[in-house]
Amino acid sequence: MFETSERPRVFAQAPGVDFPNAVIEGLRARLNGQPPEAMARVTLFVNTMRMKRRLIELFDQGPPALLPRIRLVTDLGQDVAMADLPPAVSPLRRRLELASLISELLDSQPDLAPRHAIFPLADSLANLMDEMHGEGVPPDALEDLDVSQHSAYWARSLAFIRLIARFFGTAGAEPPDLEARQRKVIERVTANWVERPPADPILVAGSTGSRGATAMLMEAVARLPQGAVIMPGFDAHMPAHVWEKMDDALTAEDHPQFRFRRLLSSLGLSPGDVGDWHAQDAPNPRRNAFVSLALRPAPVTDQWQDEGPGFADIDAATRELSLIEAPSPREEASAIAMILRDAAQRGREAALITPDRVLTRQVTAALDRWRITPDDSAGRPLPLTAPGRLLRHVAEMRGRRITGVDLLTLLKHPLTHTGGERNEHLRLSRDLELQALRRDMPFPDKASLALWAGEKPDRVEWVEWLAPLVADLSETGTQSLTAHVEQVVSLAERLSAGPDDGKSGELWDREAGREARRLVDELLREAPFGGEMTPSDFHDLFAAVLNRGSVRNPDTPYPGIKIWGTLEARVGGADLVILAGLNEGTWPERPAPDPWMNRDMRQKAGLLLPERRIGLSAHDFQQGLGAPEVVLTRSLRDDEAETVPSRWINRLMNLMNGMSDAGADALKAMRSRGDAWLTLARELDRPGRDHKTDPAPRPSPRPPVEHRPKRLSFTQIGTLIRDPYAIYADKILRLRGIDPLHQSPDAPLRGTAVHAAFERFIRERPKDEARSDARARLLSVAREVFEAQAPWPATRLLWLAKLERIADDFLNDEDERQRDATNALTEIRGEATFGTPPFTVHGTADRIDVLNFGQVAIYDYKTGQPPSEKQQKAYDKQLLLEALVARKGGFGDLGRMKTARVAYIGLGAKSKYVPIDVDETLLARTQAELESVLADFANRERGYTSRRVVLSANRFGGDFDHLARYGEWDHTAEPKGEEVGG
Repeated sequence: MFETSERPRVFAQAPGVDFPNAVIEGLRARLNGQPPEAMARVTLFVNTMRMKRRLIELFDQGPPALLPRIRLVTDLGQDVAMADLPPAVSPLRRRLELASLISELLDSQPDLAPRHAIFPLADSLANLMDEMHGEGVPPDALEDLDVSQHSAYWARSLAFIRLIARFFGTAGAEPPDLEARQRKVIERVTANWVERPPADPILVAGSTGSRGATAMLMEAVARLPQGAVIMPGFDAHMPAHVWEKMDDALTAEDHPQFRFRRLLSSLGLSPGDVGDWHAQDAPNPRRNAFVSLALRPAPVTDQWQDEGPGFADIDAATRELSLIEAPSPREEASAIAMILRDAAQRGREAALITPDRVLTRQVTAALDRWRITPDDSAGRPLPLTAPGRLLRHVAEMRGRRITGVDLLTLLKHPLTHTGGERNEHLRLSRDLELQALRRDMPFPDKASLALWAGEKPDRVEWVEWLAPLVADLSETGTQSLTAHVEQVVSLAERLSAGPDDGKSGELWDREAGREARRLVDELLREAPFGGEMTPSDFHDLFAAVLNRGSVRNPDTPYPGIKIWGTLEARVGGADLVILAGLNEGTWPERPAPDPWMNRDMRQKAGLLLPERRIGLSAHDFQQGLGAPEVVLTRSLRDDEAETVPSRWINRLMNLMNGMSDAGADALKAMRSRGDAWLTLARELDRPGRDHKTDPAPRPSPRPPVEHRPKRLSFTQIGTLIRDPYAIYADKILRLRGIDPLHQSPDAPLRGTAVHAAFERFIRERPKDEARSDARARLLSVAREVFEAQAPWPATRLLWLAKLERIADDFLNDEDERQRDATNALTEIRGEATFGTPPFTVHGTADRIDVLNFGQVAIYDYKTGQPPSEKQQKAYDKQLLLEALVARKGGFGDLGRMKTARVAYIGLGAKSKYVPIDVDETLLARTQAELESVLADFANRERGYTSRRVVLSANRFGGDFDHLARYGEWDHTAEPKGEEVGG
């Protein structure tokens, strides 16, 4: 294929060229006129499976011919000549071994790091070890570093780094990992090639040589008599003097061409020695020249001032270039979806390239509007699939007390109870949720579930299956990794199967289930190397293992619409490329924190710099920007703050704005083309005129009198005055608000818990109890009640601290109340009838004290602010209504009792005692007002107006405001009466 030459052979293709196609056409051109078997003698090494597949697809398009041997660089280790090398251990095993070593180190030196960091440290240490193997850096090189300025820090790092020394060297007993074995393979192959160069052509195509072992292979291939390296996205527009200045990794590592500069230097070549592999022009050579100028390394960007004004034909360079700067990620995704939809309609090949997986999922969701399923090369992360979520939930919930939310998360999972009768399972789950989990079962267990099931056969059988699962989830303790994995798998299979023992339901079915099974089996296989751990440590490990899996969409993708990662920009082949998520921290990604060494130490040790990834991303960006038509997109804000444009976007915009008027005009045109897509996306989401409706009126329904309620509680009388519509929805329509599933430690819940604690304290208080004993018992009772009703440890401590602050003041007042009373009754139910037609008022009084002189005192506990005098006059009549019921003898065995006083006992930030002066005149007036209101609502013409009395709109929220369409009207609107119900 090649003529004899003393100089290494390095070829390249420009950015934007369809690289796989150029490789094939170059091969055909060089082998033209040779026998068909000449192509079969060629060995072509590529760096990714996608590149290999694309090459095979292009060969399959014809003409008919024998194919070369297309191999991945990592396939070298599978040759027969390497059979004597020990097989590589899996990355998972190596990380488990490192985690065990780190755990032992922390046992002896606990001040080095917290134990919850064991697995992140093991992962980071494994990455460092892979890098050292790949770059050929032994542990001794790190020991010999001059770290006089960082001695204390380096001593802590060395304590960990010394753990990996056992995995280096030929004399070590440990089998090699993948990177170490790969380097040994390449060292052996290159040594054999020096002694016996292969006669058949060998090519390396598509790699930048960013890792040491791969760069070693590329150098060896370039020096072979029939070998060559083909570099993708080579910048031939960069002047020679710029290439020469990129010799310092500390300043040039982040440049897209730095790796090519280093490869050429190691081969003794200059950029002028690099020839075209195939005479195929870039789609837009002027754009490549412009991008080359924009991405010049930092020390020479002053050349913009010299070369920018003279840059010719900037309009041609940017004519097929658009820039979208969307206000939000959602609008960015919508605009991208519009562009892809347009490409699909026109039959064009279009690819979205971005490292932002959240953005790609948003775009995929937006494309679903037109039933377009893109070909996403990365697939869907396994933890987001149904099997991955179930396994993740089970692992996360093990070893702790299960809450109602936890249980419902498992019960409603789409894979739960798929072994049979899933509809019945969902019915029982709904009943359990509405009747227990949303009410009084914050921590479901075997006893509470059995109590809910009662003697109903369907519930009993279902709970007999469910209760052991809940109990097994709550088990805790340190166990071996094997035991942890087996228990998670067993629990997940039992949940998925339902009561049908011996099966696993649909847990392991379909692509996602098979991928989950593969990862779990691998973890089980390597688990003996993991040692023992707690459930929380296991959860961190298990989540990391699941995150390694991904699942391709089994549906047939829409032809021509693709989503690629940044590395796949080299594969090319798309007419339209969208480079998205171009914000700092996303593209390029922020370098991961290195807990071991800083940049200077890494360079001295011969390791890769953090900027390496930025340089690789820059090369992918430059390669993608060379496509025939390109759209650049970014969002101006994310969920938290304004974003910073990617450094490459900044360079392009700064150069265009400063180079000339033509450059500034071209930038405006790019933005204008991008804004057109944003406008289309907004119009698509904007409701049309036909969809607009008039605002709803303020409702005031008038149901028949016979359907109106004949009894209300003390607090509902206040609601009837304040928000009659709520009574209409509750008592006539019989609508019920559903208690929140995710209960929060809000004021109502605290009020309920505090009421229960004080009710129990008063009821159980013995006579002549000492103050110190009373205080201790009050706090003890409160602690028990809070433990049962509030599943938040921090909240319980806060509530208890608040109660402790007011305990002394409350007990001082309570001593006075006890001296005046012969008996203190709590939670007393009562009712009485008022008006014509008869209407029953009922409810439960928090506390009624029978006083020494034969009258009663009525108290109500308030954890918030007691009602003001204005509120009491307007609608809050609760205590006065209770006094009226007491006067009528409505509180059971108390008989007819005269009320001496009523008061609110404040239990908020401060203990308050707020009495209301009560006498016969006030009670008579209250009864007259009550009967007047009841008589008014006994008239068909009287409507149940929404939000009738609202003293402060911002502090009042009704349960049925959404049903009344509040917000479409305000309090100035006149109620619209409407007869309902016949």
